[in-house]
Amino acid sequence: MEYVQSRVATLHDLADPFPSAPTDRTAVVVPMAEREYETPAANRVLGVLEGLDPARVVVPLRASADRVAPVREWLSGFDLDLDLLWCDGPRVASLLSEAGLDGERGKGRDVWLGLGCATAEPFVVVHDADTTTYDESFVRRLLFPLTRGYDFSKGYYARVEDSRLYGRLFRLFYVPLVRTLVEANPAPYLRYLDSFRYALAGEFATTAETARRLRPPRKWGLEVGTLGDAFDVAGFDGTAQVDLGTYEHDHRAVGGSTGLSDMSRSVGETLLRSVLEHGVEVDFSTLRGRYRETARTLVDQYALDAAFNELRFDRNHERSQVSQYAAAITEPPEADDRLPAWEDVSLSPDAVATAAEADLKGAANSEKSDLAAADVRGIGE
Repeated sequence: MEYVQSRVATLHDLADPFPSAPTDRTAVVVPMAEREYETPAANRVLGVLEGLDPARVVVPLRASADRVAPVREWLSGFDLDLDLLWCDGPRVASLLSEAGLDGERGKGRDVWLGLGCATAEPFVVVHDADTTTYDESFVRRLLFPLTRGYDFSKGYYARVEDSRLYGRLFRLFYVPLVRTLVEANPAPYLRYLDSFRYALAGEFATTAETARRLRPPRKWGLEVGTLGDAFDVAGFDGTAQVDLGTYEHDHRAVGGSTGLSDMSRSVGETLLRSVLEHGVEVDFSTLRGRYRETARTLVDQYALDAAFNELRFDRNHERSQVSQYAAAITEPPEADDRLPAWEDVSLSPDAVATAAEADLKGAANSEKSDLAAADVRGIGE
């Protein structure tokens, strides 16, 4: 336990706080993929939210058409004012295309769609549905700084599970890369990025006004992209980070199409593009080598910390991950995958919600037709 302040206001879990918060004026955005349907973690998150009773819960769903009806039925079992936003429906896709916003699908795009619908409430909280230790205090803690004049609140926690250190993409990629950049140029934006205890945490809260100004990347750079906008909108003085205590959720493999190595490319691209956009000059010819040196030092420090706490630690595996992440450190392409701020588009969140609801009904009717056809075939046989 410690109480050290960062450059941004840091709220610590010193006495298991359960602060008062305007949950009745808050929309909670919980992005989901179809793989989270009926998982113990998702059931826990939604069950806890029932007791919290927020003004509304918005679930942006990424799923195939044949999975939509079961997910909707499952979600209807919770006593929540819940809006299911199917992000992959044909009417939503057509609406985005007409607005010039078609493009790659991913978590960032889903959250962006959810934010549009959520900003009908004064406050917005965003978090994932894969947290096995979720409790009601998380939303309250994230909201608390917003009641004290702050515009943006970021969650943080220690990723220690099964006697191991996790948070690998943050520890072994984000932190050494940002510190390498800061060492060469201690610009305010870089010092802002270096202020966060767990910058890649997916949990944050904002005022509706701030949420309407966020420009999330479409895929995995969501957390870094959000920090870039938070710096522009809230700055050091309007930002807080909040200790969420014990926080356990799913782990990803390093390799594979959705593994940490693949994620590092999206995170690195978003991070480095935002650094350039904030006027920071970067020597890309030496950056990868300097990152490796910083990361090697950190691996040695993590090894010492793990030994001190009698945690299992594979130094060679950590160094191997550093080598894989280093490949993501390249000059970012000019093409920008960020979506525009909601305040800058003509598209109406209500129109998106209406299109999504029509898509949900269309998917349900299609499933009924398929079942009826199957019954007819069964009779014929």
